[in-house]
Amino acid sequence: MQVAERPLLKIEAETEGGKIVFRAKGPLSRVAGPVMKKINETFSGEKPISSEPDRIIFSTWIPPAPGPAFDRMISSQVAAMTWRRVPDQVSIAVIRACPNDCIHCSAPSRTGEVLSSGDIERVIGEGLDLGSYMITFDGGEPMTRRDLPDLVAKVDDRAISASFTSGFGLTEKLAKELKAAGLYAVRVSIDSPHPAEHDRFRGRKGAFSDALSGIKNGLAGGLLVDLFMVTSPMNIDDLEDAYNMAAELSVHELSLYEIVAVGRWSDHADEVLSRGDIDRLSRFQLEKNRLPEGPKVTALPHLLSPEIFGCFAGRRWLHVDASGDVLPCAYMPIPFGNVREMSLADIWREMGRDRWFRGKPQGCMMKDEEFRRAHPSIFKTG
Repeated sequence: MQVAERPLLKIEAETEGGKIVFRAKGPLSRVAGPVMKKINETFSGEKPISSEPDRIIFSTWIPPAPGPAFDRMISSQVAAMTWRRVPDQVSIAVIRACPNDCIHCSAPSRTGEVLSSGDIERVIGEGLDLGSYMITFDGGEPMTRRDLPDLVAKVDDRAISASFTSGFGLTEKLAKELKAAGLYAVRVSIDSPHPAEHDRFRGRKGAFSDALSGIKNGLAGGLLVDLFMVTSPMNIDDLEDAYNMAAELSVHELSLYEIVAVGRWSDHADEVLSRGDIDRLSRFQLEKNRLPEGPKVTALPHLLSPEIFGCFAGRRWLHVDASGDVLPCAYMPIPFGNVREMSLADIWREMGRDRWFRGKPQGCMMKDEEFRRAHPSIFKTG
């Protein structure tokens, strides 16, 4: 199947042994060889969510192929290999309000007037113009923002859109409205597959029930559903139970992130994942993705390890917080400007001048001791 096309380059995807293999054809195929090698290495231990004769859905994190957004993703891979900075993913905190009181909240004390609909729509357009192929709606709890479907509709076919949620407020009616507006996927956060422990993490009884309702309503509304778990030393032994829960609920993907020592967790620098833990997540991803059935597993610490891509913060990701400050990622509270005062392009350019966002880092920068010493204020809860 042809999944991407440029005037002098075509990219085809074929299934071999249940896995997807990419091949380049055309006058620039030899030039594109290193990019194809990198992409194939990344996908070597993966399985797609679905593969049809005319459409492949690899992941909730990757645009479906073929399509304009997938073309842009391929272009961004080429850009990254030539050290040209493209913000693959722009995430926007569209609201600060949240029903939960999470013990690991990364933004417990951020203040300021929340961005207006017009501001958010402008940021979406500027992100698309910069080359982003994924626009993500974050919070707070995005489902409590009444105009969320209208904001989703502003993401055109150059990108896919996704939204995080705790499940609170995600009714079947809203899920259908979001699907009609063009939302590609919803990421329902889970801190533990055990109800009492999840509620403890969230600081609210009933949070687990909200997550289950959000998952079921998202599926009923026709959305791709990703079960998103922030992995920590407190829940890494629950990986198998989390996978079984994802399988029983028939979600499309189980994504695993790693807890970051910032916000309310800033005093817990010793309670983050070790190198051995990240290796464990990598093995878990590869093991589960060999299974013909069950949800796809994406362990982001594995993909963002120095052996594969390295940390994306400020290089391939950027985050706009609820007051308009632009950060390298949602877990790195270092503002480089505010979208009310500067264009996203100018802020992105300014971020690229910072020495910390050049070259390829060795894993999550927020765990880098030199980086932490250089930015002591961002690790205080405030």
